[in-house]
Amino acid sequence: MTVALQWGYQGRLAIVTGGARGIGHAIALALAAGGAEVHVFDREPGEGDAGLHVHAVDVCDGRAVEALVAQMGRPVSMLVNNAGITRDRSIAKMSDDEWGSVLNVNLTGAFNLIRAVAPGMTGQGWGRIVNVVSINGIRGKFGQANYAASKGGLIALTKTAAREFGRKGVTVNAIAPGMVLTDMTLQLAPEFRQKALDEAVLPRLPDEDDIAAAALFFLSEHARAVTGQVLKVDSGQYI
Repeated sequence: MTVALQWGYQGRLAIVTGGARGIGHAIALALAAGGAEVHVFDREPGEGDAGLHVHAVDVCDGRAVEALVAQMGRPVSMLVNNAGITRDRSIAKMSDDEWGSVLNVNLTGAFNLIRAVAPGMTGQGWGRIVNVVSINGIRGKFGQANYAASKGGLIALTKTAAREFGRKGVTVNAIAPGMVLTDMTLQLAPEFRQKALDEAVLPRLPDEDDIAAAALFFLSEHARAVTGQVLKVDSGQYI
């Protein structure tokens, strides 16, 4: 059997959280280029880009998220939970706010979006959800107890949602990057990037487009039989 290219974004309604910059922005632009109607949810959305519908919203506010999703006028077909923050500190020195704020944005924020879009997806019998996690949610990371716990929790949420919504035609998967060459990481001292590169087995760390490519696969018809999976896109850092 010959496999035909069926990306399936044309005319579909998509939400990308944290899509004003970095990885989320790359995913949002790629979906828009593929013909999707793309809505960016971001606490600090900035100017936006042609072809993107940008909304200032805090993903931690479940009621605000539900109200905005309800205003879309039709069911959301594709969701990318990319919004996330870091507040790095060792466990012994971490404050309650540093712990709670990271869990709230990275994990509860994703839960709020999934809960808001799930009725529309299951009702139409088709949906794609992609959660951006991290290899540090699998292996842990010194000084990132809050971040690693939030991403580990998001992996568990991914698998649970895949079980709950699968019979209704909705797939739920996760992408686990390592260090990604974004504008933010390129501003770090070179030794931080070099440490990540030393862990990798490939000669170059991934950039935003590499993560976007993985998301586009999970959001497409090519991934119709894939759900509950965690795909590491890390140039081999984890292994």
